[in-house]
Amino acid sequence: MLRHCAAPALLSLSMLVGFSSTAQAELSGSISVEQRYFLQDAIYSSQPRAQSSIGLSPEWFFDWNEGDDTLVIKPFYRFDQEDPERTRYDIREFIWTHLGADYEFRAGVGKVFWGQTESLHLVDIINQTDLVDATDFETKLGQPMVSFSYYFDAGTFSAFVLPYFRERTFAGVQGRLRPVVPISNDQAFYESDDEQSHVDYALRWKQSLDNWEIGLSYFTGTNREPLLISTGNIEDGDFELFPYYELIDQYGIDLLWINDSWLYKFEGIHRESETVSFFAGVAGVEYTWVGALGSDDDIGWLVEYQYDERDSNFFVPSQNDLMVGLRWVWNDFDSTQILFGFIQDLDNTNSYNAFLEASTRMTDNWKWTMNGYFFATEDIENPYYFIRRDDHLEFNVEYFF
Repeated sequence: MLRHCAAPALLSLSMLVGFSSTAQAELSGSISVEQRYFLQDAIYSSQPRAQSSIGLSPEWFFDWNEGDDTLVIKPFYRFDQEDPERTRYDIREFIWTHLGADYEFRAGVGKVFWGQTESLHLVDIINQTDLVDATDFETKLGQPMVSFSYYFDAGTFSAFVLPYFRERTFAGVQGRLRPVVPISNDQAFYESDDEQSHVDYALRWKQSLDNWEIGLSYFTGTNREPLLISTGNIEDGDFELFPYYELIDQYGIDLLWINDSWLYKFEGIHRESETVSFFAGVAGVEYTWVGALGSDDDIGWLVEYQYDERDSNFFVPSQNDLMVGLRWVWNDFDSTQILFGFIQDLDNTNSYNAFLEASTRMTDNWKWTMNGYFFATEDIENPYYFIRRDDHLEFNVEYFF
């Protein structure tokens, strides 16, 4: 459920905008029906073999002042048949944007994406991951923020003030893709005495130079990626897992070099906290065969190497891993495309995972997607050991209005 984090931003935006008579309004959005099917029986009791849900995502867009001011409102609701923790309401965005001649100001609940690579987004730290809604770490919760971006010849400089922290979401007892006992969604622990009210800050500079895109970032505040702490013991039946959120300083760099049909990508971070100081990076190359075999199709090959100095934990499975992938884009009217990736642990040949993403439009208003996620390991210390029988396919039919 959405906690009280967005209330101050929503109130201030409503007072600010006032929806003047000159404002232009548009309503769009989507309704989706999703079916997950797990290929193996669950490891833990109470977990389903199949999981159905319905999602509703409307969007209101307002603009006024000759388009220099806009307001975007994107609520989200999902009802899940099996897991009560996945039945929830959230404000993905409620963001006012004002454009000046060489600057942009934003306030409210928004989304920000940083990064270049395909398999991991190490530098992307503004928004919290909505882990219960999607498996791939790509779906994010709305983040209360105030930001200012200045555009000049040397690039774009952006500053962010983040006055409230969103806790990560986790599957419940009836959910799949969880450790031996569910991680608590009701109680979290913090290094900061201010807990969720700790104010975080971030800076980013981005520049395009010929065929290069360069990003440098800095973040200080509450880590979006929790540690797990436990109480009790399994034998007595009172074992519990709770998220613990440290304060961190993170320095990031992301690079993209475009050389004809080749893309060279890199993301790296150095993070410091009370418990650890480490470097993590992902580097890769993507080649696109445009008009493959004389057709209209584009076929891309991807290779990325993942490195992390930390030991494995439930949220950090990749320390020394190699991803190979294939992207097939039909370039047809229905935007048909498929992406397949296979990630091999180079330290343990029995540990690997794979993913499949496919989508196409059926009509102007209807679209289907299919995602697949597969995990394998025999190493009890590997994070995938807890979800080794959670291979699943995810079918989604979406109507856009």
